[in-house]
Amino acid sequence: MNFLRMSELDLTDKVVLIREDLNVPIKEGKVASDARLQASLPTIKLALDKGAAVIVCSHLGRPVEGNPEAIYSLAPVADYLTDKLNSKIIKPVTLNKDYLTNGVDVNSGEVVLLENVRFNEGEKKNDATLAKAYADLCDVFVMDAFGTAHRAQASTEGVTQAMRQANKVVCAGPLLAAELDALSQALKTPDQPMLAIVGGSKVSTKLEVLHSLAEVCTQIIVGGGIANTFLAAQGHKVGASLYEADLIETAKEIMQKTEILLPEQVVVANKKEINFDDFVGSLQRAQASIKDVDNIGTDDMILDIAPESAKKLAAAIINAKTILWNGPVGVFEVDSFGAGTEILAEAVKQSEGFSIAGGGDTLAAIDKYQVADGVSYMSTGGGAFLEFVEGKVLPAVAALQTQTQ
Repeated sequence: MNFLRMSELDLTDKVVLIREDLNVPIKEGKVASDARLQASLPTIKLALDKGAAVIVCSHLGRPVEGNPEAIYSLAPVADYLTDKLNSKIIKPVTLNKDYLTNGVDVNSGEVVLLENVRFNEGEKKNDATLAKAYADLCDVFVMDAFGTAHRAQASTEGVTQAMRQANKVVCAGPLLAAELDALSQALKTPDQPMLAIVGGSKVSTKLEVLHSLAEVCTQIIVGGGIANTFLAAQGHKVGASLYEADLIETAKEIMQKTEILLPEQVVVANKKEINFDDFVGSLQRAQASIKDVDNIGTDDMILDIAPESAKKLAAAIINAKTILWNGPVGVFEVDSFGAGTEILAEAVKQSEGFSIAGGGDTLAAIDKYQVADGVSYMSTGGGAFLEFVEGKVLPAVAALQTQTQ
C-alpha cells in the first residue's frame, strides 16, 4: 500500500498527535488487560526517540457523547503509560480534559494523553469542526489504531482530512503499517497454497469473509456453527446443532469456489444437558461424546471437531504456505470441547508458512494454548480485520493513501 510512514519522518520538535486504540478493560481503577497498550507502546517510544512532543488520543468504551462518565475515563491508562514510559519521558503522562477549549501545552520528551474522544459530541458522526479541533493541536497526525480504521470518525478519518486541508502531514504509525503489510501479504499476494480457518456461530456473520477467501484460498477449514451449515449442505443431519437452513444453498455456492474442509467426526453434547442462560457453565457439566457426522442424533449438539478429524485437518495447515485464522472451531473455553481448536492452533504454530490471526476469540485461543510464538502476525483489529478480509475499503486507511509527499 502507498502511504507515508511515521518511521520515515523527522519529528524533531514537532507536536505529534497519535491516534491509538487504548480501549482496554478497566477494573477498580486499574488496567485489567494491557494487550492493546503493549501494542501501542513502540509507536509512542519511537516518536519520543525522534524528538517529538507527543499527544495521544483514543476512545474507551461506549459513553454517551457530551456526558463524560468517570468509568470511561482514560486516567488509568495515563498511569499505565507513565509507568511503562518512565525512562523515555521527562515527567509523568498527564491526562488533558480541556484540550478542545484550552489546547495542549506539550514539549519534546513529554507525553500528554487526551481524555476519551467519545466524550466529545460529534466524534462518531465525524463532525468536521471537531476534526479540525484535533488537527489544530498538532504538526503531524499519526493514525496507528487499526482497530478503529474501519470507522469514519472525527479522530480517525476526519482529522486526517482536516490535516490535509491545512497542508499538514499525516502518516501511518508502525502498528497500523504492520497490520496493513501483514494483511496485504496474506490477501493480496499470498504464497500458495493458502488456507483459512474460519470459525463462528453463523455463516451470515462471516458470509462476505467466506466469499472473499474463497477467491484466494486453496482450502478453507470451517468450524463452530458455520461448519454445521456446511455439513447440512452436504446432506448430513446436524440434530439440535446451531445452523442456518436458509444459507445451505449459499454454502453450496462457496463449496463450488474452493475446497471446504469439514470433519468426519465431531464432539457433541445432549441439548437436554445445556442451559443457554448459563451456556459455558452447563457445558462444563455436560457429557461430551464423539460421533461420526453421519450418525448425529436428534438431541445432539455439535460443539467441536473430534481429535482424529482435527489431526487430519492439521496436516493441511502444516502444508499451507499462507494461513489466515479467524475464529475457534469449538467451544474452546470448556476443555471437553476445545481439543479441535487446540490441535489446529498447534498446527498453525508448527507450520512454516506465513500466518496471520485476528479476532478476539482467536487471540484468546492463541493465549490459552500458548502458540503466539508460532503465529507470524496477530492482528489487533476486530471489525477492521474482518472488513479488510471482506475486501472493503477502510475509511481511515483510504484517507491516509491520498497523502502525497
